[in-house]
Amino acid sequence: MPGPPQNPHDLDRHDLSGVLATINDEVRERFGEGKVADYIPALAEVPLDRFGMALVTREGAVFEAGDARERFSIQSISKVFTLTMAMEAVGDDLWKRVDREPSGDPFNSLIQLELEKGIPRNPFMNAGALVTADVILSHVDEAERTLLEFMRARSGNPEVRTSEAIARSERESGFRNVAVANFIRSYGNLHNDVDAVLDFYYSQCSLLMDCVDVARSVQYLAQRGWCGISGTRVISEESATRINSLMMTAGTYDAAGDFAFYVGLPAKSGVAGGIAAVVPNVMGICVWSPGLDEKGNSQLGRYALHRFTRMTGLSVF
Repeated sequence: MPGPPQNPHDLDRHDLSGVLATINDEVRERFGEGKVADYIPALAEVPLDRFGMALVTREGAVFEAGDARERFSIQSISKVFTLTMAMEAVGDDLWKRVDREPSGDPFNSLIQLELEKGIPRNPFMNAGALVTADVILSHVDEAERTLLEFMRARSGNPEVRTSEAIARSERESGFRNVAVANFIRSYGNLHNDVDAVLDFYYSQCSLLMDCVDVARSVQYLAQRGWCGISGTRVISEESATRINSLMMTAGTYDAAGDFAFYVGLPAKSGVAGGIAAVVPNVMGICVWSPGLDEKGNSQLGRYALHRFTRMTGLSVF
């Protein structure tokens, strides 16, 4: 009989470059699947034939494939970082204003807000991210500049910036976000001017980064709150664990259960086609392919992460 399985966290037994090369070849054979987020005009212009993937280990080693150095707007991946800032700003008081449960509804849904009196179901829905943005505006000086500095420190890239064109496109087409923000405000769960909250939200979603930047940026969640890029502690070990748990249960919207079943990693997606994922105690990951499935997650990015966990055994399960 065969012996017990090897330790999947032993990276020495994995040819990570070979794994990425295989995944890259497989994904490129499937180009054309999914649909870009055309409800945001600036995102509708991105071609479907793009795929990048990057891994950054705890030791800082980088493995990449495909278009891993092409920048894209990180969109809702940014909610991981604003959640981190809000948790550091107000601690557990944050959970008085936003819950920690999976939604079961689309990311831009208003349905539960009325039933639950303006308390968003989790910080990764648009409603929850707007509350998180409001917390940051209330407790962090020069919020946009501070977020930009935070992202440059996490990624080690001083060139990280916001795309004003994408932010403007989101602002001009963000009617549902306006409705969500005003609905939350009607319950007293937004304390700042609605337009200011929305402007900060559109700015965070419009951050331009590549796969290597994003994989480096989530590395602190693979290191129990310690950022190896900057050599500083970002958050406590407990907070890192909590954020990873929220990514697992709510990071891919109303597909979180299926994503956990199919991939098995804490992850956060964005409608520009990026997905950031974490292998706790091992590495940060980012995949990018702009074609989305019906839930708003990158279709080929999800496939790539599925293949990665199956080929390496690097799953939390």
